[in-house]
Amino acid sequence: GEAMENAFGCKLTIGPPLAGGFYYDSYMGTDAFREDDYKPIEAEVSKIAKQKQKFERMVVTKEEALELFADNPFKQEILTTKVADGTRTTVYKCGNLIDLCRGPHVSHTGKVKAFAATRHSSTNWLGDTDNDTLQRMYGISFPDKKMLKAWKENQEKAKERDHRRIAQKQELVMFHELSAGSAFWLPHGTRIYNKLIEFIKKQYWVRGYDEIITPNVYNLDLWHQSGHAMHYKDAMFCFDVEGQEWAMKPMNCPGHCLMFGDSIRSYRDLPIRFADFGVLHRNELSGALSGLTRVRRFQQDDAHIYCREDQIADEVVGALDFMKYVYGVFGMTYKLELSTRPKKALGDMALWDRAEAALAEAMNKFIGEGNWRENPGDGAFYGPKIDIKVMDAMERVHQCATIQLDFQLPIRFNLQYSTGNKEEGKQFARP
Repeated sequence: GEAMENAFGCKLTIGPPLAGGFYYDSYMGTDAFREDDYKPIEAEVSKIAKQKQKFERMVVTKEEALELFADNPFKQEILTTKVADGTRTTVYKCGNLIDLCRGPHVSHTGKVKAFAATRHSSTNWLGDTDNDTLQRMYGISFPDKKMLKAWKENQEKAKERDHRRIAQKQELVMFHELSAGSAFWLPHGTRIYNKLIEFIKKQYWVRGYDEIITPNVYNLDLWHQSGHAMHYKDAMFCFDVEGQEWAMKPMNCPGHCLMFGDSIRSYRDLPIRFADFGVLHRNELSGALSGLTRVRRFQQDDAHIYCREDQIADEVVGALDFMKYVYGVFGMTYKLELSTRPKKALGDMALWDRAEAALAEAMNKFIGEGNWRENPGDGAFYGPKIDIKVMDAMERVHQCATIQLDFQLPIRFNLQYSTGNKEEGKQFARP
């Protein structure tokens, strides 16, 4: 931040740490970063590091902080919205830089022995395209120059393995600004794409899944009923149809609920496993789009299993086994995490407890106790989930498959099956 401020006179906004480095967003008016700017930033960082500037932590009132950042509207907005009136916050002083930060930091800048500016991009303040355009500079630092050298060597290897580079070189996929975030599958890529779908579909038959086909567009009333409109509408492509609001589907689950609820179901029918390769669209911000890892149009081997509560553990083990088989074919390694009840969880807490216990039982059965970790409070608002983290060729972690339990959709769509029990009030239950 200090280097960017010194070199470009920009207004700093936010600069969080990442798993592999950090970045800082800044406002530069109509100017933008170029690769030619990397060296001046690195030189400025090196100069600052040699000065061994101390990081000084200061506690200030909200009013004092607003005065400190009177010439920075972005810091002013952070302070106005994030710091309560009559309270205090922390700032750090480093050389001629004073910045909002919780800390902690190293004792002085001399601890940074090696630094590299790694890439840049543009974004918008608070991720809103209606706000000011910001320039983002990524960087990484090490306490030893040898570590930076090793990191750069790994980055070169990563470039060779970058799927975007491979896709272009082998004529698999192309992208175009007239449909940003949507892949154009070229003939070679389409052959691979279709082969992958064929591979998964064969497993559907083996594992008792019924493939279905559902619409791409729905009246928004469906998404109000499912609850997605409240939580997800900003990420949906919506449009007018004869005076009513419609949207392209960002996920398959509400459509599958309509299909389940269209017939009378018995406990003997369960589990019912619906699998769908439907096309999904999500209105991702343009600045977040990246190759095939963050797109606006995609298809996924998506399935919804409707089962009795006593079948949950076995069905989860079956889904995990499906995942293990597919990942094993491609030599992919993975780790499992159980994401539990969040603060804004909906539904009966006793049901949450039983569901989390069922997922834990399934994972113990599948991979053994102690071979998975709990991720407290990171479950979806409608139910706990198992997150499967995969590692790529460079051992970077990516969130991929997810196994979720959803109690809310059966309630919202009034889904039920006959239990075979004649006792009053127990004739029907929710899947």
